[in-house]
Amino acid sequence: MATFTTTDGTEIFYKDWGSGRPVVFSHGWPLNADAWDDQMQLVAAAGFRAVAHDRRGHGRSGQPWQGNDMDTYADDLAQLMESLDLRDAVLVGHSTGGGEVTRYIGRHGTGRVAKAVLLGAVPPLMLKTDANPEGLPIEVFDGIRAGVAADRSQFYQDLSESFYGANRAGSTVSQGICDAFWFWSMQVGLKAAIDCVKQFSETDFTEDLKRFDVPTLIIHGDDDQIVPLVAAGQKSAKLVRDSTLRVYPGAPHGLFAVAPYKDDFHADLLAFLND
Repeated sequence: MATFTTTDGTEIFYKDWGSGRPVVFSHGWPLNADAWDDQMQLVAAAGFRAVAHDRRGHGRSGQPWQGNDMDTYADDLAQLMESLDLRDAVLVGHSTGGGEVTRYIGRHGTGRVAKAVLLGAVPPLMLKTDANPEGLPIEVFDGIRAGVAADRSQFYQDLSESFYGANRAGSTVSQGICDAFWFWSMQVGLKAAIDCVKQFSETDFTEDLKRFDVPTLIIHGDDDQIVPLVAAGQKSAKLVRDSTLRVYPGAPHGLFAVAPYKDDFHADLLAFLND
């Protein structure tokens, strides 16, 4: 297995496929790099270098008690970029991974970055506040923490349905896709899983988004039951200079894994990479 060790001693697992301009993928909660396999295969076969890591606490990476916070996630990504000496890279982040990419740019700039893709991403802020009435109330996230703590296996099984839109009438989402979600989710440590909820829900990425100075593609489904379009993609597009917002009608949060949205995303991703 390919790994590197961060400055605080945490071992981070990563995949590194193909060669060419690097495309670096950051996964959502509570998954790991395997969730990106279809896209890594796609871009590596198209002449790019695909890199994806398991966030600390998730998958095959170390499970430290400390450091499960957005600043450290971004710093881990920076150390991955530095350890592999990735330059002129395209950063692709889904959901919490979109927050990780955004905080990376906010903290580390775009010296190694040429473009960015935010897919169903959590920025600028998921939590409902007086200044962000479109967000979700804190009780939603308290419920996630309670569900994970009480019976995480059943919680992840239930979450997979809304994540991929399998709970919608006429859905063609396979049981296998939902089972894969459960399998990946069960690999995240309990401490990291609970800590990460606060990070993806309460972190305000507004100032980070204002630091973007590279072409950015923002993609969001208008039937995203996890990260509401009105509180996320639409607002991020107004904050990021040189951004393009693509809204997929009917698409769920995990649109990159389910038909027909997966094919649409692949086409848009390749077009953006080759532009």
